[in-house]
Amino acid sequence: MISAYYFGAIALILIGLYAVLVKKNLLKILIGLSIMETGVNLLLISIGYVSGKSAPILSESITPSQAVDPIPQALVLTAIVIGVATTAMALSVAIILYEKYGTLNIEEIRRLRG
Repeated sequence: MISAYYFGAIALILIGLYAVLVKKNLLKILIGLSIMETGVNLLLISIGYVSGKSAPILSESITPSQAVDPIPQALVLTAIVIGVATTAMALSVAIILYEKYGTLNIEEIRRLRG
């Protein structure tokens, strides 16, 4: 049975993709990328979820057959940290572009650059 988390993850990915492909404002594009990243993270976590099992966190009462695989959780935590860093870098580039060109419209920036 397909979980509601899959539908939520796919919806977030599609909303983010829409923002990246359609919007012309650089900040809206960056927000779309962030929404897509959240959707991918949710998808990875929901793939690693197993009903009735718990995380193997320093407990001697949990046997390996009762634990979920911790690798997807660790990968998503790493992806979140990397995503925050790349978002901060992209926002700093957007600030520099706004200071130089006075707009965040990507078509206007292309026109002024040429």
